[in-house]
Order: sequence, then structure tokens, then C-alpha cells
Amino acid sequence: MTTRRILVTSALPYANGSIHLGHLVEYIQTDIWVRFQKMRGHEIYYVCADDTHGTPIMLRAEKEGITPEALIARVHDEHYEDFTGFHIHFDNYYSTHSDETRHYSEDIYHKLKVAGLIRVRAIEQLYDPQKNMFLPDRFVKGECPKCSAKDQYGDSCEVCGAAYAPTELKNPYSAVSGATPVKKSSEHYFFSLSDQRCVDFLRRWTRAGHLQPEAANKMHEWLGDAGENKLSDWDISRDAPYFGFEIPDAPGKYFYVWLDAPIGYMGSFKHLCARENLDFDTYWRKDTETELYHFIGKDILYFHALFWPAMLEHSGYRTPTRIFAHGFLTVNGEKMSKSRGTFITAASYLKQGLNPEWLRYYYAAKLNGTMEDIDLNLDDFIVRVNSDLVGKFINIASRCAGFITKRFNGKLVDGDSYQTMQQLINERFANWRPGALEKAYEDRDYSQAVRQIMKFSDEANEIIHELAPWEIAKNTDRNAELQRVCSLGIQLFYLLARYLKPILPETIRQVEGFLNCQPLTWPRLVENEPVSQLLLPPGHVINAYQHLMTRIDSKLIDALVEANKQNLSADQAGAAKTNANSQQKTIAPIAETISIDDFSKIDLRVARIVNAEHVEGANKLLKLTLDIGSGQRTVFAGIKSAYSPEQLKGRLTVMVANLAPRKMKFGLSEGMVLAAGSGGSELFILSPDSGAQPGMRIK
Repeated sequence: MTTRRILVTSALPYANGSIHLGHLVEYIQTDIWVRFQKMRGHEIYYVCADDTHGTPIMLRAEKEGITPEALIARVHDEHYEDFTGFHIHFDNYYSTHSDETRHYSEDIYHKLKVAGLIRVRAIEQLYDPQKNMFLPDRFVKGECPKCSAKDQYGDSCEVCGAAYAPTELKNPYSAVSGATPVKKSSEHYFFSLSDQRCVDFLRRWTRAGHLQPEAANKMHEWLGDAGENKLSDWDISRDAPYFGFEIPDAPGKYFYVWLDAPIGYMGSFKHLCARENLDFDTYWRKDTETELYHFIGKDILYFHALFWPAMLEHSGYRTPTRIFAHGFLTVNGEKMSKSRGTFITAASYLKQGLNPEWLRYYYAAKLNGTMEDIDLNLDDFIVRVNSDLVGKFINIASRCAGFITKRFNGKLVDGDSYQTMQQLINERFANWRPGALEKAYEDRDYSQAVRQIMKFSDEANEIIHELAPWEIAKNTDRNAELQRVCSLGIQLFYLLARYLKPILPETIRQVEGFLNCQPLTWPRLVENEPVSQLLLPPGHVINAYQHLMTRIDSKLIDALVEANKQNLSADQAGAAKTNANSQQKTIAPIAETISIDDFSKIDLRVARIVNAEHVEGANKLLKLTLDIGSGQRTVFAGIKSAYSPEQLKGRLTVMVANLAPRKMKFGLSEGMVLAAGSGGSELFILSPDSGAQPGMRIK
């Protein structure tokens, strides 16, 4: 096997808040992939850093009465402790506020300037006359210029979904001081993303296999068709006061945080190179064969799939091999909520005594390598961990290990008994080959890997139940048979442990101690080799079994949710109670009973929302293009009050596929999507669990 040289990054967490379970989706996903590649023997480094610059950092430090440097140093330690608690292993975890990141920021800026891709022009912004500072979009609030909703941010409306400039807000006010901002002009520096050189490059690059298909399609929407140029130049500067790197030869101007944030990948790796004596250029020059992978959330795809590769390409550096974007996390089917206690921090999860590998396993069971959102259903979390990890995997060792240590001094079978066991494994477990699992891990389709591993676990438990060593043990004349059966169980457990190691590194470290073996690597088989080649050697001696994992007690989850609830003020509590009572009164009564035959006439299908768009002249409708596996359908859905088109694109939903088409003034509607709620903003489209595919029938 050829050894690959790989550099991996995760998006940089912002140094203005705690790590929560939503963040951990990405870092666990990345860590599993990196551990898998290391088990295969590849040369791979995983780097990350805190994203430390920007106005929010400056203002928070000011509020706490400390310097920004002191704030980011404290948060860095907190973040690193959280990641370590979840067994996320970085080869280097650094900070963007570093000499290395400053160097590459200035270097890239200078090269883009020489290439004629940096331009300066005056722009009009909102200015806080009390704080004497220009206000970033999220620090201006006011009334939406489209729907007049109050208290909306300066970039988009959370009610109607409209996007706009801060200067378009009605009755704006500063979120920093409360003052009414004034318009003021200032010179800003722009990266000329609209330059035809950038546009032509990005058209090629985004269609060259560097992105997931759904991400490439999204980039096509932003880029437009050939001959179009939808891209705008990117404002890369901010005015003082600002915490960041000052732009060379531009006093009082600072690099916008999003310019130096991805460059932080380079800065962190350069810091690692100095420590480990690595050659930076081997990983970042244009002609390198090194693979570079970025794991990110889909919300920052625009920066990573357009700005970042264009910057790298035109400053002489290599571009990413692939960018892997994932979806968001919901908890119990809803956005994480502080009032409901489902906005759960990493630190609180660990403080409540929950095993971090429970969460690593559950996320792995949900992740499939796409940009779909995943849901942490807390009831399902308990059931799946207890059933799969304890009831299936751990159960194999606990059923067999005691007999081996008590009756046979920890020794597994050898000689003819070993050969008999090998023959049985080759007959009954020939499909336990690593190939399919290897592909699933490589493709980040961990849910497929978990399903297959648990299928193997079921097969192992079935044969142990069938052979019943506890019955054999009642007759001392059958000791040889008992040793062979229990050795079989231990050998199968050993194989499963190798397959689960990327997901459960700490548990498998304990397993390695129990099995008295070297650190487990990824198993390799050539085409005609039998599975029995992967076993522990004849006569191998194991250590006494110690319990490896406990079940989740539902009380732990209840305590976790309670610990993360934030108390509502009296007014908020009253409003919440009134709203709850109102909802309770308007719940529709259960409809008239139907037969199963009536229900079976409705053909419900999983559908992917390929596109969503506003309908001109319609106040309530969105036009949805749905992929149902066998083709595409157009559906007009009355959900405009609850969703913007951008919130829907790429999502899975449920549609009635055999509903008669309905001719409307806007076009032909070929079905219906399902949603719950009373209407208006209280509408929630149904989404199937991760792993479902377009066209699957719902039964």
C-alpha cells in the first residue's frame, strides 16, 4: 500500500464562546477520519486553532476589563480542555493571533496586490458616534426594510429571510451603545473576486471534484452560468478600533477576521513544522502531491469554496484537495435552545459525568458524509448506546472473558482447536472483511460503517448464544470445547475492536490492555486471504476482564438538560406560559379513524429539496423542486412565512407522491410536502432521519 501524505484541518472555533455539542459534530467527524488514516499507516497531521480576531473579541475584552490577548489565552485553554475531554487529538492546536499567521496574511495580501487583485474604494457605513467606531453588520439592529420586523441584525432578517445592507435598516441603532448611528465614508480594501481571472478559475475548480455534489451545485448558483458574473468583490479591511493584524502600508486599517481565519490553518501548520522539523512547502506549494482536506460546516462554505481557493491560487499556494461540509445539529428535532436546556456545552456534558464516547458513537451512527443536518434525539441516544455499545459489543467480551481467565489462566486455544476455530470463522464470518468498512470510513459515511459493525456484533452474539458457553461450563469434561467457544468470542471481539477504534479510541485503549496486545492497526487482507488471518495468534494470553463501559442512566440526561437551562425573566416566563397555553388550546382534535387500507393508499416518499425559490405575486408560496429518486417534482408549498429558500435547499423532507397534480395560477403543483404547526411562523416541515435517501417509501 502506498503511504499517503495528508494535512487535515477543522474550522477554527471563535474565541468568543464555549464549545457546544453542535461544534463537536465537526471535530468528532474529523477526528474519526484522521484516526482511521493513522491506523492505516498514512502520514497525516491534524491542525486547528482558535479564531481570535474581530470586533466581538475586542468588545468582550473591554466589557471584562482585560486585554484581548488575555481573553483569547483563557478561551484557548478552555477550548483545548473541551476537545481533549472528547478525545479529539490535534497534532497542533494554535491561535490565529500568531507571528506565523501574520506572516502568511501579509504574504498573501502582498502577492494579491502585485497581481492587481487588491483595490481600494470608499464605502459608506454606519458609525457609532458614542463609541467612535464603524459598526459591523451584526452590531447594527433595526427594522427590516422588507417586512418591518423589529430588532433585526444589519445583514439579514430572521423573520422574512431577506438579505440587505446595514444602511438599508429602518430606525437603526447601535447594538454596542444604543446610539443612533450615522453614515460615514471610509476607504476600504477589496479582494477582486469579480475579476475574470478569479471567476474563470472558480468555475473550473468548483466543478473539478473538490466539493461534494450539493456544495458544487450551490457554488454554481453563486457563480452563475458561463458568461455571467454574479460575484462581488470582497471587503477584506476594517477600520480602527479593531483587534487584528494591521494591513501593511495602510495605517488604521486591519485585515478583516475572515481573511486571516483560514490563513490560520497555514499558521498552525507552520508552528507544527518548527516543532516537528517538517517541510512547510511540501504541504503548501502548488506542485505538491500532499493531500489537503478541510472539514467545515455548510454555513461557511462560501468562504472556503470561493474566497479561500481564489486567494490561494492567485498568491502562488496550492488549493484544497477536498472540502468536506457537514450539516447542523438539532436536538430532539429542534434548534438547540437555552430555555429548553438543549443548548448543551461540551464542558457541562463532561461535568455531568457522561462518557464522551457515547456521543462520539452516536454522532458516528448519524453522519453519512453529506451536508444533511443530524438530530441528537436524547431518548434515541440512550437506547442506541445501551443497545449497541453495551448490549452488543461489550456484551461479547463480558460473556466469554471470565471463563478464559478463571478456567484457562487467560490462555486462548492453540493447536488443533485453533485450526477448528479458524475454520468456523472462515465459514460463518467470511464477510467480516475490512474492505467495505474501509470505504465507508474513507467516504466519511460513518453511519454505514456503524450499521455494518453492529450487524457483525449481532452475528457474534448469535453464535455465542447458539453455542451457550454457560451451559458447556456446567460439565468439566467439556473444558476443551468451552475454551474454544470462548476463544472464538474473544477473537470476534478483537476484530470488532479494530473496526471501532477510530470512533472509540479510549475504550479500545482499555480493550488493548485487556487483550494484552499491541495498539490496534487497521486490518489488511489481500484478495484471497481468509478472515482468520486477522486473529490473535494461537495460545495468546489475555488479562483479566475489567468492565469497559456502563449503560446510560436516563437520570444523567435529565440532569444534563436541567444543568443547561437558563432561567427566563418573569416577563419571558409569562410570555412563554401564555404562548404554551395558547398552543394547547389550538391543538386540533384527532381526525376520524381510518383503516390501514385507507392509509396504505397514501404514498409518502423521502424527497430532497433540490431548489427553493420565491413565487412572484404569491404571499405564502415557495416553489420547491423535489428529487424523489425516480425523477424531480415541482411543488408549491405555503411555507413562505416560516422558511426562506436558503433554509430549505439541500434538506430532506417528506412528500405525498401520489396526490393528483393541481393546476395553480403559478404553475402545476405535483404533490405536497408535509409540515406540522398552526401556520404562519409556526410551521415545521417534516424531515426523515439521517441516512434516508430520496425515493424511499415511508411505511
